[in-house]
Amino acid sequence: MTSEVSELVVSAQAGDRRSFDELVRLTYAETYTLALRLVGNNDDASDVVQEAYLRAYKSIQSFRGDAHFNTWLYRITANCASTYLTKRSRHRHDQLDDHSGLASDPATGPEGRSEAASDNREMSAALAQLPASLRAVAVLRDIYDLPHAEIARQLGITEVTAKVRLHRARRKLREQLLPHHGEGSDVRAV
Repeated sequence: MTSEVSELVVSAQAGDRRSFDELVRLTYAETYTLALRLVGNNDDASDVVQEAYLRAYKSIQSFRGDAHFNTWLYRITANCASTYLTKRSRHRHDQLDDHSGLASDPATGPEGRSEAASDNREMSAALAQLPASLRAVAVLRDIYDLPHAEIARQLGITEVTAKVRLHRARRKLREQLLPHHGEGSDVRAV
């Protein structure tokens, strides 16, 4: 798929609208999932994704290929989510959709799927309570498994700042998800 995406990027940079449309089709699910995890609800995620693709379309000429197209698009999406959350009222708390968490393993049976869905709802709710700057780092590191250097690059922060924010995010998640564990507990919530 990487060579296909590379060819589509070159065509889109040459002005081929169909190639950009195909890039959207190939990347939409992952982009939407990232936006949903960063902003916390379907409507806001749709707005963020729309803005991200609009920015990507307007700036496709500036894509140099130093990183994969998906990585470039993730950064745009993370920036759009951050801007969106900054503009959104700080007092607004939306309920998360039951399907917004991580997918459960169908092989675990109904009980396992039910427990996984409950865990996903709890994690999604806990993530939604984090400030946007902490949530972005936690999602990119613990869900997308990006290294600290890449997170820093995507969010336009230093690597040290990324590590500090991740530590703070994990501490807050631990406090929310494992309130019975003591301050000195070594259990990771994420």
